[in-house]
Amino acid sequence: MKKELIGVFAAGALILAGCGSTGGEESEPIVIGGKPWTEQYILPHILGQYIEANSDYTVEYEEGLGEVSILTPALEQGDIDLYVEYTGTGLKDVLKQESEPGQSSEEVLQRVREGYEEELGATWLEPLGFENGYTLAYSKDSGYDAETYSDLAEISQSEDMSFGAPHPFYERQGDGYDDLIATYPFEFSATESFDPAIMYEAVSNGEVDVIPAFTTDSRIGLFDLETTEDDLSFFPKYDAAPVVRLEALEQYPELKDLLNELAGQISEEEMLAMNARVDVDQDQPQDIARDFLIEKGLIEE
Repeated sequence: MKKELIGVFAAGALILAGCGSTGGEESEPIVIGGKPWTEQYILPHILGQYIEANSDYTVEYEEGLGEVSILTPALEQGDIDLYVEYTGTGLKDVLKQESEPGQSSEEVLQRVREGYEEELGATWLEPLGFENGYTLAYSKDSGYDAETYSDLAEISQSEDMSFGAPHPFYERQGDGYDDLIATYPFEFSATESFDPAIMYEAVSNGEVDVIPAFTTDSRIGLFDLETTEDDLSFFPKYDAAPVVRLEALEQYPELKDLLNELAGQISEEEMLAMNARVDVDQDQPQDIARDFLIEKGLIEE
């Protein structure tokens, strides 16, 4: 009888201990999602490895889960707890708000933070330090001489020019294909859909003439592409920042401060270099993330 009572009391103590845990081994892992392209394979590991090295939290990864149309509902439904998004994408593609030419990074961040908290039960933490925006790129062998989007649009009116982009770019509202050609007078002869991983090679090989390249993508240099300036400020700021469920911040009380310690830690040059290690050197994203964190003194070797 005494052993039975001791067992009951012990079990009750364990249950109470589990309920009282705020960040220990008993808590569920933090689930970090990501998009299916180079940079987005690296960033979850930078966040996750930093979290695990500086807390008792554990992390699981949903690598390459999908684009924003998949990640947003996954965040809302609690299938993932956080991922890295870009402010312009949140503003135009998720919240369906119009950008304002010349609006600062801080102003765009505040708009998406307020919108996500009101509509999605999530918030934006402090930006990581770099912007990954769009630039319209073309092959140096094309014979084009264009420095701006307007220059390219003018060329498209007199020459046979095709456009290639990832399929989601054609579906995006506010900062996608339809709005691009409504802002700039492009007259493309054809459009093609490509996986983001191969569109750089496609424009280099002449399969298409222009692509919407990502400014931190190392393949711009790898395939020797020319880039152009968005002279009418069509695209908003695209500063990279962690987006986190509000419930997750309650469940993991240390999480907000931990992630905000990464604010401003990644420059555009550093992100480009890390991307190149995947695209050129074929290194593993988790190894690149660890090396970065060690070199910055953010975790110990």
